[in-house]
Amino acid sequence: MHLVRTSLFILFMAAVVGWLSYTFWHAYQPKPLRIQGQIEAQQYNIGSKVPGRIDEVYVRKGDQVKKGQLIFSLHSPEIDAKLAQAQAGHDAAEALAEEVNIGARTQQIKAARDQWMQAKAAEDLLAKTYQRINNLYKDGVVAEQQRDEIHTKHLAARYTSSAALQMYKLAEEGARDETKKAAEDKARMAAGAVAEVEVYAADTTIKSWHDGEVTQVLLRSGELAPQGFPVVTIIDMSDAYAVFHVREDELSEFPKGSEFDVTIPALGDKKYRFRVSYISAMGDFATWRATNVDTGFDMRTFEIDARPVQKTEGLRAGMSVLIVR
Repeated sequence: MHLVRTSLFILFMAAVVGWLSYTFWHAYQPKPLRIQGQIEAQQYNIGSKVPGRIDEVYVRKGDQVKKGQLIFSLHSPEIDAKLAQAQAGHDAAEALAEEVNIGARTQQIKAARDQWMQAKAAEDLLAKTYQRINNLYKDGVVAEQQRDEIHTKHLAARYTSSAALQMYKLAEEGARDETKKAAEDKARMAAGAVAEVEVYAADTTIKSWHDGEVTQVLLRSGELAPQGFPVVTIIDMSDAYAVFHVREDELSEFPKGSEFDVTIPALGDKKYRFRVSYISAMGDFATWRATNVDTGFDMRTFEIDARPVQKTEGLRAGMSVLIVR
């Protein structure tokens, strides 16, 4: 009986030692690499360059949209008023440029010529009058004061005639080239202002620049949309990728361009092939990890983006992705 107990005790101790040995051996074996990531996709925010009140939103969450499809429209009477103002300024500038290029009207030229002829007739009359008074002055009939007054009037008539002649020539020649160019430039500037407002007016009907699925509709009809506010958000699952956070000591396993197998629990146990497309150090210092004293450095965490090698049906943003090696 004592021998049996001794044998059982020895067997029990041997089993305990074997179990402890296996446990310690297994604990010090290299752990399989297990990294969890998440599916992301390219996201686009659709907004307007101009503020306004939402007139109507033509899509809902979950809708598939195509490039060029109408997404929403704005009601902005301020832009309509600015367009009318710019158009009026353009019309006025064009009319001024046309007037400068055409020159004075026929009636204006004739009026200027008549004024010159009138001044010329007055000059001729005073010239003859002065000649007579001067002869009488030489004969001692009139005083010098009277002759000087007629001489002054004759000079004034000559200057008046000369000024009228210049005005007549100016009416015939029209505006200077510099004036014409300035008027034309003002007309072009006004046309540019009209074109600018028309661009803003066109941006009150917003279309999608990409294919995708609507994920958010942040404003509804009647609400005010600030400039550049993302009224609708779409996501393009054809441009999906997986994001992993990898420690620095594991980074050598994922060089850029390398491929690896992953599992996506939401899609079952099937393995999918992904290729590393981007590697970058994360900027948050909370991703640093302390190592033992002997190594003398702290390990950083890197972000790795990997894209599916082949199109994966059913892939959705937010799905978990597992790497197990």
